[in-house]
Amino acid sequence: MTPEALFSLKGKVALVTGGATGIGRMAAEGLMQAGAHVMIASRKKGACVAVAEELNALGAPGTCEGLEGDVGSEDGVNALVAEVNSRTDALHILMNNAGTTWGAPMGQFPFEAWEKIMSVNAAGLFDLTQKLLPILIKSGSAEDPARVVNVGSVMGDAALGDGAYSYAASKAAVHQITRIMAKELAGHGITVNALAPGPFVSKMTAFATADEGMREKVGHDVPLGRVGQAEDIAGCMQFLCGRGGAYLTGAILPVSGGIQVMSGPNLFRAALEG
Repeated sequence: MTPEALFSLKGKVALVTGGATGIGRMAAEGLMQAGAHVMIASRKKGACVAVAEELNALGAPGTCEGLEGDVGSEDGVNALVAEVNSRTDALHILMNNAGTTWGAPMGQFPFEAWEKIMSVNAAGLFDLTQKLLPILIKSGSAEDPARVVNVGSVMGDAALGDGAYSYAASKAAVHQITRIMAKELAGHGITVNALAPGPFVSKMTAFATADEGMREKVGHDVPLGRVGQAEDIAGCMQFLCGRGGAYLTGAILPVSGGIQVMSGPNLFRAALEG
């Protein structure tokens, strides 16, 4: 089988939440480069429409359109589902990327930071997926399943709070939801996998990745020596959503440059060196 056949998404329709910026935009472009028609959604419809125009101007084999979508409330999820169903009768790929965070030190972390973060990052992700199940089931098969890709985080695997306690907990929840959905939806012709990214350039990480100097400093703390790049996300999406990923479900892909396998120092180094 040729590389094109393994990774082509020609004729596929995708929805990427939070698709106007950061990892969502990287994924949308990667899906378009493989030939998919991609709908990007966020609370700011104008931003999505503008980004869709920019992506369409790249001359990729696929196309893009922007729409409004807020997964932070049940009404917002219902409106997005209705909008998707009004625009297409097939949905082959759902990327649950929309997310938010909250930072405060231990001792000052507010109660409200839990409800807000969990509502978007976990509850919204779950509710959108279950309400799009009819169109996903209709679009998938045993040989070519529909694909759900959730965006977790390396902070959902490693003991990294960094002042974002509810965010880290919400991403651990995303990983578990991914495994549960993978088990329950496999018989319906749907695969469910997740990305667990490390540091990438985005609005959420702008405090640490806004310029090249800051990115270099962050990269020094990553085992592979750099922050993530757009190609890292695009490659994962083309694999997970193409023929090459059709037999994979329930996986949490650690797109983190090795952070997920970092540990403490060698316990016996001091004795051996002495």
